[in-house]
Amino acid sequence: MLQKLQAMIYQIQEDGSMPTLITPYGEHSISAILFDKDGTLLEFVSLWGSWGECFLARFSRQLEEHGLEFPAQHLASLLGTVHDAEGRIIDYDRNGPLAMGTMNDLYAILSWQGYLLGLSWAESMELTDRCRQEADALMEQSKPVLPLPGLLHFLEECAAEGIPLAVVTADETAAAENHLRWLGIRGYFSAVIGTDQVERGKPFPDMALLACERLGIQPAEAAVIGDTNGDMRMAKAAGVAVAIGIASNAAAEAAAAAATARAGASSSPAGVNAAATERAAGSSRAADTRPVRSLLPDADCLVQSYAELGIGRIAR
Repeated sequence: MLQKLQAMIYQIQEDGSMPTLITPYGEHSISAILFDKDGTLLEFVSLWGSWGECFLARFSRQLEEHGLEFPAQHLASLLGTVHDAEGRIIDYDRNGPLAMGTMNDLYAILSWQGYLLGLSWAESMELTDRCRQEADALMEQSKPVLPLPGLLHFLEECAAEGIPLAVVTADETAAAENHLRWLGIRGYFSAVIGTDQVERGKPFPDMALLACERLGIQPAEAAVIGDTNGDMRMAKAAGVAVAIGIASNAAAEAAAAAATARAGASSSPAGVNAAATERAAGSSRAADTRPVRSLLPDADCLVQSYAELGIGRIAR
C-alpha cells in the first residue's frame, strides 16, 4: 500500500493529475475516502443481526433467571430492529440505536431496561456485561460478515490509483479492526478510527477530522461514504468535498414502501430498482430519489451500490 501511495504522489508530480470520484451526480476531485463500516463496508444484518439476536436472547434468559420477564413485543424497540415471525432480525432502523449508537449506548439501553424491571443498577450492568461477553464470543466463532456488493472491486480501484482510505465507525476500534480482518480488507485502509478515539461520535465531525489528520489531508479533499444520516451530518460538519449515501436495494425499497404508505398510493420494488438504473445512467433524479432521500436527507449523492461509483483522474 505504501508503494501505491508513493506511486500516486509521483504521478501527481509528473503529470499534475488528481484522483476523481465518479458518481451518477458528477465527478469530485479528492485525495482520500472515509468509509463508515457497518452497512457501508459490510452487510449490516449479517453481523449485527446475528449479534443482536444473540444479545437479546441472552438478555431475556438472564432476566428469567432473576424471576423477571421482558415483554417480547418490546424487544425490537430496544435497539431499533425489525424481526420476522420467528424472531430473527431481518432489518434495522437506519437512524436507530443499533445503527447510530456506540456500544456503550447499547449497553446503557439494556442496563436501563433491567433497572426498570427491578434489578439494581449494578446488577443490571453485570447482567448486560455477561450478555455482551456471550454475544461477542459467538461472533468471534462464527464471523458472520459479508461485504456489500461491488465493494471489493471498488477498493481495488482505489488501491490501483493509490487513494488513501480510512474507516470512521461508531463501533470501537478493536472490534472494527477484527471485522475488517474477518472480511480480508484491513490492508486497504491506512487508518481505522473508532468512536473510542474521539470525544464525540457521529454526527459530530471529530472522527472525520481525526481520519483526515491521520491521512495527512485537508477535510475538503476527502469524500465520505456512509449509510446513515449521521454519517452525512458528520461529513457536512467536517467540511468534506462530498457526502455519499449508500442505500441497499432493501433499504431503498423499504423507504419507497414507507413513502407509498404515507401517500396512500401503490408502488412496487421494481420501480425502485428502475430508478436506480436511471440514476446510474445520469437521467432525471428528483422524483426517483425522493423515498431514499427520506433516509439520507443530508447526502450530496445517493447510490444503491458501489457499481454506481468509479475512480478516474483529472488534470489539475
